[in-house]
Amino acid sequence: MFGCSQSKSLQACRPKRRAAQAGGLCRLYRLSMAGAAILCSLALVQAQDSSSKPQTDSDAAQSRSSTGSTNKTEYVLSSDSKISPRPSAQDYVISPEDQLEIYVLDVPELSRTYRVSQGGQIDVPLLPEPIAAAGLTTSRLSQLIAEKLKQAGMVEHPHVTVQVMQSRLHSVAIAGAVKQPQIYPTLGKTTILDAISQAGGLAEDAGNTAIVVRGNMANRELASPSNPRTLTVDLKRLMEMGDPSLNVVLYPGDRVTVQRAGVVYVVGAVNLAGGFVLTSDRAQMTVLRAIALAQNVKSTASPEKAMIVRKNPNTPDGAEQIPLDLKKILKGREPDQKLLADDILVVPDSASKRALHRAAEAVAQASSLVIYRVP
Repeated sequence: MFGCSQSKSLQACRPKRRAAQAGGLCRLYRLSMAGAAILCSLALVQAQDSSSKPQTDSDAAQSRSSTGSTNKTEYVLSSDSKISPRPSAQDYVISPEDQLEIYVLDVPELSRTYRVSQGGQIDVPLLPEPIAAAGLTTSRLSQLIAEKLKQAGMVEHPHVTVQVMQSRLHSVAIAGAVKQPQIYPTLGKTTILDAISQAGGLAEDAGNTAIVVRGNMANRELASPSNPRTLTVDLKRLMEMGDPSLNVVLYPGDRVTVQRAGVVYVVGAVNLAGGFVLTSDRAQMTVLRAIALAQNVKSTASPEKAMIVRKNPNTPDGAEQIPLDLKKILKGREPDQKLLADDILVVPDSASKRALHRAAEAVAQASSLVIYRVP
């Protein structure tokens, strides 16, 4: 009896166990599927990270390469670039009468300004002998001073730097028809436009031509038959048209002279007395054109008594008077006459003929006139 009931109880429990086992399998399947999905997601993220990592490393390598190249060179120039880097300390050669700034680390007594003597030497305090600086580069002079200080037992591990503050030989001179003719220092190459700007620009009587005479440094750098020692620059084309080929590169020791244009003066009984600059060095000024620029003669003028005062070193007073019947020229009865640079056209007034006929007074009057540039 007991065995029968136990058998029935076992048979009744078996479906429940099977159901429980089936439910466990379902939960295990769902867990395994969720785990697989997680693993797939992790694999996808890892794949994305691995694909982006080489690019980051490449960018970092490129950045390091760029940084390294920047530290090595001061300028990065393209093949067609016209920029010329200034000379480094290794390139600059010290000359007599240069002014140097020498700094010795942790030795303020020796860190100051030194001037190279005409013999090419500098006197460093506490050193027994002067140091020959002329002909050395700034880096070589730094090494030499450090060696001397170490040999003298003054500094155990000297660190010396040398900088050039001023140089008379390493300069560019600009003169002629500029507002501020001067000699200004330049340790490297510059251009003619920079030199003119440094001189305050062109003067009112400046012509269209500048003459560049090369110095010793330019002759060494440009040692070629195609590079002459003297250049002629067309300033009009350079400034009005911006032709870069005319912006000549200047080297220390070069000299620039801006030619003065011819000026013709008109004084006396005219509406606009003054000096009129010729448009170019080869331009021709005539009497009629000068009168037109002076806005014609006044009603009180005596044009038949006009004259030209022209420089002539062979005359006693250095000038000759050329009579001119301006009245006939204005009416076309006589041919127009050419005027030379520095000529003074005098148109007397009927009330002051005698005063204006005097060449000395005409020259004095012309020297105080306003200069007008011919358009």
